[in-house]
This record gives sequence, structure tokens and C-alpha cells, in this order.
Amino acid sequence: MTRVERSEIVDYVTYEERRDGVRDSAMRAKGTRRVHLGPHLTFLFENHETILYQVQEMTRAERMVKETDIVHEIETYNELLGGPGEVGCTLLVELDDPAARDEKLTRWLALPKHLYVKRADGTKAYARYDERQVGETRVSSVQYLTFEVGPQAPVTLGCDHPDPELSAETTLTAEQRAALQHDLDS
Repeated sequence: MTRVERSEIVDYVTYEERRDGVRDSAMRAKGTRRVHLGPHLTFLFENHETILYQVQEMTRAERMVKETDIVHEIETYNELLGGPGEVGCTLLVELDDPAARDEKLTRWLALPKHLYVKRADGTKAYARYDERQVGETRVSSVQYLTFEVGPQAPVTLGCDHPDPELSAETTLTAEQRAALQHDLDS
């Protein structure tokens, strides 16, 4: 998957002038790559365009001008893409009620270990995740995951957590699979 390069990042003033068009395009890319799994889990599969947008938004929000800060943002966000034969995503655990969120994020501590994609041959690839996103007593409501899928886009996304609120599986649409295949091929 194509990584964001430093040469693609413009200063925040120039970006501000282009922001509406860049944002519209990034939102379309995100829409195709957004997958809902059950009532609480939303996966946003990342690609070059979504990462470029995120880096530009961070440089704008933080008014970054130091080269080391910009390079750090690029490196950090590029990690979300995974490596060759992998798809990376941001997982949002969506719970509006603060009390319920605290209780469930504690109860769902092992959530990242139960997330998988199915390949076209039916085999499962479980998520690789950053251990720092899982505390001793609760899991973070935002997770950064990668799945090793090989040369073909996954066909299914699932969670086999024992909690019935999480246990679910969904088939990716043809449009979602095509978008992920395009990302794998780029």
C-alpha cells in the first residue's frame, strides 16, 4: 500500500485553501471503507488518501511547521496502513453513555484478540494490535488494527468475543472489497 511521503504534505495555510475539496474526497474514500459490525463497532479501513487527509488535518490543527513534528505525524499515521499483504484500520467502539462506556470497556478488555477478517478461502486472520491500547483494566475505545490478508481483499469481518453484544460477522460489500483490493494493489 502506498505510504504518504513528506513531499505530499503542504503547509497548513496552503492546505486550508484546498481543504474543502480534499475533505470531500477523503470522506468519500472513508465512506467506502467504513464497516459497521454489530451495534458498537465501526471499522474504518485506511488507505493513502485517508492517511494523507489525517496528517494534513493534524498539521492544520496543530499549526505544525517544525520538520521533525511533520515527519513524526507521517510516520505515525503510515503505521496504520500495515505492510505488504495487510489492511489496516481504525476501530471505534461506539458507546454514548459514559457510565455504560466505562463498564463495557472494562468488560470487553480482550476485544482486540477476538477481531478477525475472513479471506476468500474462508480462513480467518486475527487482528494485530498495539498492546498499549489495552490497559490492565480496560480497552481503549479507539483501536488501531492490522490484518494479514495476503494479495486478496478480505470478504468478511467478524468478532468472536463471548459477549453477545459484540459477537457478530458481516460480509463486506462488493464496493468495500473492491476498495480494499485497490489499496492492496497500490
